[in-house]
Amino acid sequence: MGNKTSCCSYTSPQASHRVIIPIDHTLAEGELSVSNLQHISEREGDDGDADPSQDPTAKTIFMERSKTAIENGMIRRKSQHQIADLRPLKKSSSCSTIYLDDSTVSQPNLKNTVKCVGFAIYYHIKNRDSDRTIDIFDEKLHPLTRDGVSDDYDKHNPEHRQIYKFVRVLFNAAQLTAECAIITLVYLERLLTYAELDIQPSNWKRIVLGAILLASKVWDDQAVWNVDYCQILKEITVEDMNELERQFLELLQFNINVSSCVYAKYYFDLRTLAEANDLTFPSEPLSKDRAQKLEAMSRVMEDKYTAEALKNGLKKWSSLDNISNGGIPSRRSVAILS
Repeated sequence: MGNKTSCCSYTSPQASHRVIIPIDHTLAEGELSVSNLQHISEREGDDGDADPSQDPTAKTIFMERSKTAIENGMIRRKSQHQIADLRPLKKSSSCSTIYLDDSTVSQPNLKNTVKCVGFAIYYHIKNRDSDRTIDIFDEKLHPLTRDGVSDDYDKHNPEHRQIYKFVRVLFNAAQLTAECAIITLVYLERLLTYAELDIQPSNWKRIVLGAILLASKVWDDQAVWNVDYCQILKEITVEDMNELERQFLELLQFNINVSSCVYAKYYFDLRTLAEANDLTFPSEPLSKDRAQKLEAMSRVMEDKYTAEALKNGLKKWSSLDNISNGGIPSRRSVAILS
Protein backbone atom coordinates (compact mmCIF):
# COMPACT_ATOMS: atom_id res chain seq x y z
CA MET A 1 0.00 0.00 0.00
CA GLY A 2 1.20 3.47 -0.59
CA ASN A 3 0.80 6.58 -2.61
CA LYS A 4 3.20 7.81 -5.23
CA THR A 5 2.28 11.44 -4.72
CA SER A 6 2.60 11.59 -0.97
CA CYS A 7 5.21 10.02 1.24
CA CYS A 8 3.01 9.66 4.28
CA SER A 9 -0.40 8.60 2.91
CA TYR A 10 -1.19 4.94 3.04
CA THR A 11 -4.17 2.99 1.81
CA SER A 12 -5.39 -0.53 2.41
CA PRO A 13 -3.42 -3.39 0.84
CA GLN A 14 -4.33 -4.01 -2.78
CA ALA A 15 -5.31 -7.41 -4.07
CA SER A 16 -3.13 -7.02 -7.14
CA HIS A 17 -0.03 -9.13 -7.33
CA ARG A 18 3.22 -7.90 -8.83
CA VAL A 19 4.70 -9.89 -11.70
CA ILE A 20 8.32 -10.80 -11.02
CA ILE A 21 10.73 -10.33 -13.91
CA PRO A 22 12.81 -13.49 -14.35
CA ILE A 23 16.54 -13.00 -13.89
CA ASP A 24 19.52 -15.12 -14.64
CA HIS A 25 20.89 -17.24 -11.85
CA THR A 26 24.32 -15.47 -12.37
CA LEU A 27 -2.49 10.15 12.22
CA ALA A 28 -0.95 13.64 11.77
CA GLU A 29 2.38 13.85 13.50
CA GLY A 30 2.12 15.18 17.09
CA GLU A 31 -1.65 14.57 17.29
CA LEU A 32 -3.10 12.46 20.08
CA SER A 33 -4.81 9.25 19.07
CA VAL A 34 -8.43 8.39 19.73
CA SER A 35 -9.30 7.92 23.42
CA ASN A 36 -5.99 9.61 24.29
CA LEU A 37 -4.10 6.43 23.48
CA GLN A 38 -0.52 7.00 22.47
CA HIS A 39 0.07 6.38 18.78
CA ILE A 40 2.96 4.08 17.94
CA SER A 41 4.74 6.95 16.15
CA GLU A 42 4.68 8.99 19.37
CA ARG A 43 6.77 6.54 21.34
CA GLU A 44 10.22 7.66 22.46
CA GLY A 45 13.29 5.56 22.85
CA ASP A 46 14.13 4.35 26.32
CA ASP A 47 17.55 5.96 26.14
CA GLY A 48 16.09 9.41 25.45
CA ASP A 49 17.95 9.81 22.17
CA ALA A 50 16.01 11.16 19.20
CA ASP A 51 15.16 8.51 16.62
CA PRO A 52 16.22 9.79 13.16
CA SER A 53 13.71 7.49 11.47
CA GLN A 54 10.88 9.33 13.27
CA ASP A 55 12.21 12.73 14.34
CA PRO A 56 12.71 15.06 11.34
CA THR A 57 15.16 17.20 13.34
CA ALA A 58 17.48 14.32 14.24
CA LYS A 59 20.46 13.62 12.02
CA THR A 60 20.36 10.42 10.02
CA ILE A 61 22.78 7.74 11.21
CA PHE A 62 24.33 7.19 7.80
CA MET A 63 25.19 10.90 7.52
CA GLU A 64 26.97 10.77 10.86
CA ARG A 65 28.95 7.70 9.81
CA SER A 66 29.85 9.17 6.44
CA LYS A 67 30.88 12.54 7.90
CA THR A 68 34.58 11.96 7.20
CA ALA A 69 33.90 11.07 3.56
CA ILE A 70 31.71 14.15 3.14
CA GLU A 71 34.33 16.43 4.70
CA ASN A 72 37.04 14.94 2.48
CA GLY A 73 34.82 15.50 -0.54
CA MET A 74 34.41 19.16 0.37
CA ILE A 75 38.17 19.57 0.79
CA ARG A 76 38.77 17.84 -2.56
CA ARG A 77 36.32 20.13 -4.36
CA LYS A 78 37.87 23.18 -2.71
CA SER A 79 41.34 22.21 -3.90
CA GLN A 80 40.00 21.63 -7.40
CA HIS A 81 38.83 25.23 -7.48
CA GLN A 82 42.32 26.40 -6.57
CA ILE A 83 44.11 24.15 -9.05
CA ALA A 84 43.21 24.01 -12.74
CA ASP A 85 41.20 20.89 -13.46
CA LEU A 86 41.19 19.28 -16.89
CA ARG A 87 37.75 17.73 -16.47
CA PRO A 88 34.73 19.36 -18.14
CA LEU A 89 33.12 22.14 -16.16
CA LYS A 90 29.85 21.44 -14.39
CA LYS A 91 26.83 22.94 -16.13
CA SER A 92 25.30 25.82 -14.21
CA SER A 93 22.02 27.67 -14.64
CA SER A 94 22.07 31.14 -16.16
CA CYS A 95 19.54 33.81 -17.08
CA SER A 96 18.94 32.17 -20.45
CA THR A 97 19.14 28.47 -19.51
CA ILE A 98 18.02 26.57 -16.43
CA TYR A 99 19.45 23.08 -15.83
CA LEU A 100 17.43 20.53 -13.85
CA ASP A 101 18.02 16.87 -13.10
CA ASP A 102 15.29 14.27 -13.38
CA SER A 103 15.18 13.48 -9.64
CA THR A 104 12.66 15.12 -7.32
CA VAL A 105 11.53 14.33 -3.79
CA SER A 106 8.25 12.89 -5.10
CA GLN A 107 9.80 11.08 -8.09
CA PRO A 108 13.46 10.25 -7.39
CA ASN A 109 15.76 8.83 -10.03
CA LEU A 110 15.70 5.06 -9.42
CA LYS A 111 19.26 4.12 -10.42
CA ASN A 112 20.97 6.93 -8.54
CA THR A 113 18.74 6.55 -5.48
CA VAL A 114 19.62 2.86 -5.22
CA LYS A 115 23.30 3.78 -5.59
CA CYS A 116 22.96 6.34 -2.80
CA VAL A 117 21.28 3.80 -0.52
CA GLY A 118 24.18 1.46 -1.31
CA PHE A 119 26.62 4.16 -0.17
CA ALA A 120 24.63 4.66 3.04
CA ILE A 121 24.77 0.92 3.81
CA TYR A 122 28.48 0.87 2.93
CA TYR A 123 29.29 3.60 5.49
CA HIS A 124 27.07 1.91 8.06
CA ILE A 125 29.21 -1.22 7.79
CA LYS A 126 32.55 0.55 7.47
CA ASN A 127 32.09 2.84 10.48
CA ARG A 128 29.97 0.63 12.73
CA ASP A 129 30.23 1.00 16.50
CA SER A 130 29.89 -2.68 17.44
CA ASP A 131 29.52 -6.19 16.05
CA ARG A 132 26.31 -7.08 17.83
CA THR A 133 23.83 -9.00 15.72
CA ILE A 134 20.73 -11.21 16.02
CA ASP A 135 20.52 -14.81 14.85
CA ILE A 136 17.77 -14.25 12.28
CA PHE A 137 20.07 -11.88 10.35
CA ASP A 138 23.22 -14.03 10.59
CA GLU A 139 23.97 -15.31 7.10
CA LYS A 140 25.83 -18.36 8.38
CA LEU A 141 22.82 -19.51 10.40
CA HIS A 142 20.38 -18.57 7.61
CA PRO A 143 22.32 -18.71 4.31
CA LEU A 144 20.89 -17.15 1.17
CA THR A 145 22.63 -19.67 -1.08
CA ARG A 146 23.02 -23.44 -1.01
CA ASP A 147 26.81 -23.12 -0.76
CA GLY A 148 26.55 -21.09 2.44
CA VAL A 149 29.29 -18.66 3.40
CA SER A 150 33.05 -18.90 3.88
CA ASP A 151 34.70 -19.25 7.28
CA ASP A 152 35.77 -15.61 7.25
CA TYR A 153 32.36 -14.31 6.10
CA ASP A 154 32.23 -11.87 9.00
CA LYS A 155 35.75 -10.45 8.59
CA HIS A 156 35.75 -8.50 5.31
CA ASN A 157 33.63 -5.43 4.67
CA PRO A 158 31.79 -5.52 1.34
CA GLU A 159 32.59 -2.92 -1.30
CA HIS A 160 29.97 -0.45 -2.44
CA ARG A 161 29.70 -2.17 -5.82
CA GLN A 162 28.80 -5.46 -4.15
CA ILE A 163 26.10 -3.82 -2.02
CA TYR A 164 24.67 -1.90 -4.99
CA LYS A 165 24.52 -5.05 -7.12
CA PHE A 166 22.61 -6.97 -4.43
CA VAL A 167 20.04 -4.18 -3.96
CA ARG A 168 19.75 -3.48 -7.70
CA VAL A 169 18.94 -7.13 -8.50
CA LEU A 170 16.11 -7.15 -5.95
CA PHE A 171 14.69 -3.83 -7.16
CA ASN A 172 14.89 -4.70 -10.84
CA ALA A 173 13.39 -8.17 -10.47
CA ALA A 174 10.53 -7.05 -8.20
CA GLN A 175 10.01 -3.79 -10.15
CA LEU A 176 10.26 -1.66 -7.01
CA THR A 177 10.28 2.14 -7.05
CA ALA A 178 12.89 4.67 -5.96
CA GLU A 179 10.62 5.80 -3.12
CA CYS A 180 10.73 2.23 -1.82
CA ALA A 181 14.55 2.47 -1.66
CA ILE A 182 14.32 5.51 0.62
CA ILE A 183 11.75 3.79 2.87
CA THR A 184 14.08 0.77 2.97
CA LEU A 185 16.83 2.94 4.44
CA VAL A 186 14.41 4.44 6.98
CA TYR A 187 13.38 0.97 8.18
CA LEU A 188 17.01 -0.16 8.29
CA GLU A 189 18.02 2.71 10.57
CA ARG A 190 14.89 2.24 12.68
CA LEU A 191 15.88 -1.39 13.17
CA LEU A 192 19.40 -0.43 14.24
CA THR A 193 17.97 2.07 16.73
CA TYR A 194 15.25 -0.14 18.21
CA ALA A 195 17.19 -3.43 18.31
CA GLU A 196 20.51 -1.76 19.27
CA LEU A 197 22.52 -3.70 16.73
CA ASP A 198 24.82 -2.78 13.86
CA ILE A 199 24.87 -3.77 10.22
CA GLN A 200 28.09 -5.68 9.45
CA PRO A 201 29.59 -8.20 7.01
CA SER A 202 27.80 -11.15 8.61
CA ASN A 203 24.27 -9.75 8.50
CA TRP A 204 24.01 -6.91 5.96
CA LYS A 205 22.35 -8.95 3.22
CA ARG A 206 19.56 -10.30 5.42
CA ILE A 207 18.94 -6.94 7.11
CA VAL A 208 18.69 -5.22 3.72
CA LEU A 209 16.47 -8.03 2.41
CA GLY A 210 14.13 -7.69 5.41
CA ALA A 211 13.94 -3.91 5.01
CA ILE A 212 13.19 -4.20 1.28
CA LEU A 213 10.58 -6.89 1.93
CA LEU A 214 8.76 -4.69 4.43
CA ALA A 215 9.11 -1.45 2.45
CA SER A 216 7.74 -3.05 -0.72
CA LYS A 217 4.61 -4.21 1.13
CA VAL A 218 3.99 -0.92 2.89
CA TRP A 219 4.92 1.49 0.12
CA ASP A 220 4.08 0.02 -3.26
CA ASP A 221 0.50 -0.30 -4.48
CA GLN A 222 1.13 -3.77 -5.93
CA ALA A 223 1.98 -6.40 -3.37
CA VAL A 224 5.25 -8.33 -3.56
CA TRP A 225 4.63 -11.67 -1.88
CA ASN A 226 7.29 -13.49 0.10
CA VAL A 227 7.26 -16.34 -2.37
CA ASP A 228 8.28 -13.87 -5.09
CA TYR A 229 11.62 -13.32 -3.41
CA CYS A 230 12.18 -17.06 -3.52
CA GLN A 231 12.13 -16.73 -7.32
CA ILE A 232 14.85 -14.08 -7.12
CA LEU A 233 17.00 -15.76 -4.46
CA LYS A 234 16.65 -19.33 -5.64
CA GLU A 235 17.93 -21.10 -2.53
CA ILE A 236 15.88 -19.28 0.11
CA THR A 237 12.66 -20.83 1.44
CA VAL A 238 9.33 -19.09 1.95
CA GLU A 239 9.36 -20.21 5.59
CA ASP A 240 12.64 -18.36 6.09
CA MET A 241 11.20 -15.23 4.44
CA ASN A 242 8.11 -15.39 6.66
CA GLU A 243 10.22 -15.68 9.80
CA LEU A 244 12.52 -12.86 8.65
CA GLU A 245 9.52 -10.59 8.10
CA ARG A 246 7.91 -11.53 11.44
CA GLN A 247 11.03 -10.87 13.51
CA PHE A 248 11.83 -7.68 11.59
CA LEU A 249 8.36 -6.34 12.43
CA GLU A 250 8.67 -7.35 16.07
CA LEU A 251 12.03 -5.58 16.36
CA LEU A 252 10.43 -2.46 14.84
CA GLN A 253 7.65 -2.81 17.44
CA PHE A 254 5.32 -2.86 14.41
CA ASN A 255 6.04 0.83 13.84
CA ILE A 256 6.03 1.17 10.04
CA ASN A 257 4.81 4.77 9.88
CA VAL A 258 7.03 7.18 7.91
CA SER A 259 6.06 10.86 7.92
CA SER A 260 6.55 13.10 4.92
CA CYS A 261 9.15 15.26 6.67
CA VAL A 262 11.25 12.21 7.64
CA TYR A 263 11.03 10.92 4.07
CA ALA A 264 12.15 14.30 2.70
CA LYS A 265 15.03 14.44 5.19
CA TYR A 266 16.36 11.08 4.05
CA TYR A 267 15.97 12.06 0.38
CA PHE A 268 18.02 15.25 0.72
CA ASP A 269 20.63 13.57 2.94
CA LEU A 270 21.06 10.94 0.22
CA ARG A 271 21.56 13.76 -2.31
CA THR A 272 24.29 15.20 -0.07
CA LEU A 273 25.93 11.78 0.19
CA ALA A 274 25.80 11.39 -3.58
CA GLU A 275 27.58 14.71 -4.10
CA ALA A 276 30.28 13.76 -1.59
CA ASN A 277 30.94 10.56 -3.55
CA ASP A 278 30.97 12.33 -6.95
CA LEU A 279 27.71 10.71 -7.99
CA THR A 280 26.04 13.20 -10.31
CA PHE A 281 22.38 13.22 -11.25
CA PRO A 282 22.03 13.75 -15.03
CA SER A 283 20.80 17.26 -15.79
CA GLU A 284 19.29 18.79 -18.91
CA PRO A 285 18.05 22.25 -19.92
CA LEU A 286 14.56 23.12 -18.71
CA SER A 287 12.27 22.89 -21.72
CA LYS A 288 9.06 24.80 -22.24
CA ASP A 289 6.94 21.66 -21.92
CA ARG A 290 8.55 20.63 -18.64
CA ALA A 291 8.25 24.15 -17.26
CA GLN A 292 4.53 24.10 -18.01
CA LYS A 293 4.17 20.71 -16.29
CA LEU A 294 6.03 21.95 -13.21
CA GLU A 295 3.84 25.05 -13.10
CA ALA A 296 0.70 22.92 -13.41
CA MET A 297 1.86 20.69 -10.53
CA SER A 298 2.58 23.78 -8.46
CA ARG A 299 -0.92 25.14 -9.16
CA VAL A 300 -2.52 21.86 -8.09
CA MET A 301 -0.62 21.81 -4.79
CA GLU A 302 -1.36 25.50 -4.19
CA ASP A 303 -5.08 24.93 -4.76
CA LYS A 304 -5.02 21.90 -2.48
CA TYR A 305 -3.29 23.89 0.27
CA THR A 306 -5.77 26.77 -0.11
CA ALA A 307 -8.75 24.40 0.14
CA GLU A 308 -7.34 22.75 3.27
CA ALA A 309 -6.58 26.13 4.84
CA LEU A 310 -10.13 27.40 4.22
CA LYS A 311 -11.59 24.13 5.50
CA ASN A 312 -9.62 24.42 8.74
CA GLY A 313 -10.48 28.10 9.13
CA LEU A 314 -6.90 29.26 8.62
CA LYS A 315 -6.13 32.65 7.13
CA LYS A 316 -4.29 32.51 3.81
CA TRP A 317 -1.60 35.13 3.83
CA SER A 318 -0.78 37.03 0.69
CA SER A 319 2.56 36.57 -0.98
CA LEU A 320 4.34 38.62 -3.58
CA ASP A 321 2.85 36.31 -6.23
CA ASN A 322 -0.73 37.02 -5.15
CA ILE A 323 -0.68 40.72 -4.23
CA SER A 324 -3.37 42.88 -5.87
CA ASN A 325 -3.49 46.64 -5.65
CA GLY A 326 -6.90 48.32 -5.61
CA GLY A 327 -8.61 45.37 -7.25
CA ILE A 328 -6.12 45.33 -10.15
CA PRO A 329 -4.84 41.79 -10.77
CA SER A 330 -1.15 41.23 -10.22
CA ARG A 331 1.07 41.18 -13.28
CA ARG A 332 3.36 38.22 -13.87
CA SER A 333 6.66 38.38 -15.70
CA VAL A 334 6.86 35.64 -18.27
CA ALA A 335 10.19 33.91 -18.71
CA ILE A 336 11.14 33.14 -22.29
CA LEU A 337 12.26 29.56 -22.64
CA SER A 338 13.92 28.45 -25.83
